[in-house]
Amino acid sequence: MHHVVILGGGYGGLRVIQRLLADKDIRSDFKITLVEREAYHSLKTEFYALAAGTVADRHLRISFPEDEKLQLVCDTVTDIDLNEKTISLQAGNSLSYDQLVIGLGCEDKHHGVPGAQEKTLSIQSMRRARKTNQVIQSIGTGGRVAIVGGGLSGVETASELRESRPDMDIRLYDRGETILSMFPEKLHKYVTEWFLENNVTIINRANITEVDWHTLYNHGEPIELDAIIWTAGVQPNKLVRKLTETHGFETDRMGRVVVNHYHQIPGFDDVFMVGDCAASDHAPSAQLAEAQGDQIAVLLRHLWHEEPFPEKMPRMKLKGVLGSLGKKHGFGLMGERKLTGRVPRVLKSGVLWMYKHHSGS
Repeated sequence: MHHVVILGGGYGGLRVIQRLLADKDIRSDFKITLVEREAYHSLKTEFYALAAGTVADRHLRISFPEDEKLQLVCDTVTDIDLNEKTISLQAGNSLSYDQLVIGLGCEDKHHGVPGAQEKTLSIQSMRRARKTNQVIQSIGTGGRVAIVGGGLSGVETASELRESRPDMDIRLYDRGETILSMFPEKLHKYVTEWFLENNVTIINRANITEVDWHTLYNHGEPIELDAIIWTAGVQPNKLVRKLTETHGFETDRMGRVVVNHYHQIPGFDDVFMVGDCAASDHAPSAQLAEAQGDQIAVLLRHLWHEEPFPEKMPRMKLKGVLGSLGKKHGFGLMGERKLTGRVPRVLKSGVLWMYKHHSGS
């Protein structure tokens, strides 16, 4: 029997499970062990809405598939030994594997800013997004909140918070000349205008030098705040960073492990990496993790059938990016087409509805 252990029940890990369980052409006997701290899959792309208080966490949970071939272990991974092929868990026990899929996701990257890790709020996990919401809702009328980081996560958090708390003074700090600098000019101009019309203050060319409780230092100047939400970059899970240090794996500029075109870690053909831990020509996204998961499931089938891998893997086709500005407006990039207004928001809602109703059990 082939035993594949999947670490992390995010978008990539869940997609591997779905494809393996649905594949009727797999002739080999196999079992899957999923190690995930929570008993459900979470819609991480929507954690900004949970933090802002516009969505309840129950709407962001999806049950994992129920199948005799799948075992769910609700625990936290404490160590990965690639040489011994074992996984250590917080509860004290360990797992061995024939094949391993690492999909542990990412964490906030604080860029060495003093106080940022300990004294800011986050949307990187459901637990932390829930805590962020609790803090936000405890702030009185007219409170002042800063979001650090003007990428997609920061923009969606700021806009959703504006919709949730119209009484608040909301400030978005970004180190670039414009927010959403990775998007075409038409889109970041549209979003900037939306923020101006909705009284969200944008501070460009910011340089956050220190964070204290309720104080943000921009270029060394203190700004008093009621809450600070950090969305200024991500890095792979700490266990993946530990593996990188131990084995000397090559990484990209984001710290993601450089894998081969079969999504394998160099030197360990039985270990695949998916999602925010694996280097890619594409920006991190749920779509990318799912596309990688699709290919890993196919490769596992080849492996179990003792068939050679394809000489060339098919190109992963990503449909684009959709962002929201509250519940009624949005922006998006679909191929070369730039979308603004209500249409991209409706499209995003439709994509989310389809995913929620066609995933899990």
